[in-house]
Amino acid sequence: MIISLIGYRGTGKSSVAPALAERLGWDWVDADVALESRAGRSIREIFATDGEPEFRRLERETLKFLLQRDHLVIAAGGGAILNAETRRDFRHAGPVVWLTAEVATIAARLQADPTTAARRPSLTGQSFTDEIASVLKVREPLYRETATIIMPTEHRTVAEIVREILVQLPADITRPGVHLSGDPF
Repeated sequence: MIISLIGYRGTGKSSVAPALAERLGWDWVDADVALESRAGRSIREIFATDGEPEFRRLERETLKFLLQRDHLVIAAGGGAILNAETRRDFRHAGPVVWLTAEVATIAARLQADPTTAARRPSLTGQSFTDEIASVLKVREPLYRETATIIMPTEHRTVAEIVREILVQLPADITRPGVHLSGDPF
């Protein structure tokens, strides 16, 4: 069983994944970090030298590999849902949690993250906020199609988000000893 976290970058996937995995007693992985490790280059470098089609191919290959594991929480790349086979594979592997946030919140979070500019290329060449709105317009129907749980992250702590996800997961996923109340953090 795998729990996949999907959503635009800056919605909290890389923060929620380790906390959720800890509560479940599972492993977790940031799919973008795994992709960069396998490729030996940053996402920005892959885009610059080989373009988006090669990046998407590497992303698909990385996710196919990760989705063969068990008891894993995956923080997927924001565009992973662009591939129909990946969307199908996410759903077959287990619950898919779509983390959401407003455009302004995503922009503020990304601008506060010093690794964003170094690791992630612009996808459209538009201003920061316009790019987020434009890309979300294309991706939101795909996130919605893929998700089994939709989780807003606005004005919520990681602990609150994790508790709410745990409550919404099928009962057969949570192991004995996972406490749904109280704050372990």
